[in-house]
Amino acid sequence: MTTSAAHARHPRTYQVRTYGCQMNVHDSERISGLLESAGYVRAGESDDPDVVVFNTCAVRENADNRLYGNLGHLRPVKEKRPGMQIAVGGCLAQKDRGEIVRRAPWVDVVFGTHNIGSLPVLLDRARHNAAAEVEILESLEVFPSTLPARRESTYAGWVSISVGCNNTCTFCIVPSLRGREKDRRPGDVLAEVRALVAEGVLEVTLLGQNVNSYGVEFGDRFAFGKLLRACGEVDGLERVRFTSPHPKDFTDDVIAAMAQTPNVCHSLHMPLQSGSDAVLRAMRRSYRADRYLGIIDKVRDAMPDAAITTDIIVGFPGETDADFERTLDVVRAARFSSAFTFQYSKRPGTPAADMPGQVPKAVVRERYDRLIACLEEITWAENRRLLGQRVEVLAAVGEGRKDDRTGRLSGRARDGRLVHFAAGALTGRIRPGDIVDTVVSYAAPHHLNADGEPLAHRRTRAGDAFEAGRSPRTAGVMLGLPTIGAPPAPAPAASACDR
Repeated sequence: MTTSAAHARHPRTYQVRTYGCQMNVHDSERISGLLESAGYVRAGESDDPDVVVFNTCAVRENADNRLYGNLGHLRPVKEKRPGMQIAVGGCLAQKDRGEIVRRAPWVDVVFGTHNIGSLPVLLDRARHNAAAEVEILESLEVFPSTLPARRESTYAGWVSISVGCNNTCTFCIVPSLRGREKDRRPGDVLAEVRALVAEGVLEVTLLGQNVNSYGVEFGDRFAFGKLLRACGEVDGLERVRFTSPHPKDFTDDVIAAMAQTPNVCHSLHMPLQSGSDAVLRAMRRSYRADRYLGIIDKVRDAMPDAAITTDIIVGFPGETDADFERTLDVVRAARFSSAFTFQYSKRPGTPAADMPGQVPKAVVRERYDRLIACLEEITWAENRRLLGQRVEVLAAVGEGRKDDRTGRLSGRARDGRLVHFAAGALTGRIRPGDIVDTVVSYAAPHHLNADGEPLAHRRTRAGDAFEAGRSPRTAGVMLGLPTIGAPPAPAPAASACDR
């Protein structure tokens, strides 16, 4: 029997383990799509997979320890299962390269952020040669969205509009691992959006390391606002989100597009990082606190109901007590609905790792605890303002860890807030992907409850797909990426149509 015939009768199974940001989650959907196109089958929850793929992140200090710890746990498993393979990809693979195989010689494949599409070939080659394959490219081989994808959600989908970043933030290692910004053409983005909607998806999130600098490659600084408006013309698309924008690239036309395009959600995730101008300068964040708060004021003038979330780093090198107090001042003025907060950790290869004035961990922890207390006071007050208000919830899966115990379902309101709601007489009829209107009855710092009878329930194609067990699968969407040689002259900008 040939190898291919044996593979057809007993397809190899796979499992992807993902760490890090939304971009990594989306890349893992591409990895799954690639493997299934190559004949692999996703392993069941209780099965031992033939191939385990780690899609890694390098942003946090403990990323290395986490990866090597998990690889160590798999070593005895692999020794008992001849033919099992382990692959490591993502940002940590791009950074550590051959070091991974040196420290964990039982790893079969290491691939980087620029060559996700090589994974099936590298697995075959490693199996044939009985030796590890390490392939790390320095520039993008294929834009990830040209690759097939096995989508994880029937109702919400990621759509990458750019990869890479042209900024030089001193704490961030991403530009050196993801490369300079590469933008997709608007028509390619919209083709993928329409393909997802045709599969029943109701909500898309436009992704980019710096989503609102979109258009820099083809010379249109208003391209992102135009793209938001164009998404508003896609029939069947009910919610549009985007992440993450950079304050330095935030323009008034994007605020207008958000306010004037009905399916663009009034939610904005915009990283602050610090409220101190001195720290922002040291971070090479090319905006200051007043500029940041000015954007928020404009957003709320145009959309009073907007929910604004952020990222904040505590304890950046050189941060003084006065700098930290300024961060608390900005947090109080901005009144965020939630925030991702981080204690600064050194990342080798970043300028900040060698800066003087590294803040003692005990001081960082004390400031961090104060920041969390301040934020929770604000987010709780902001959530209490919604008591008694009607909210539209997209029912989801995996959002409510206590749902089984409480008898509630969970989902996201249009502004992105997490809502746990009672199904009442509709128990058993509401599926993930369906739309429910309900009234907020309780507010906590990080979620809302709606314990009354739902006011309305709309069955959707996304709910039908969930009920049928169908995951959206999208083929690769071709792109207008630059080719080898001199680039063509940019076309004149049309007059009319994301860290």
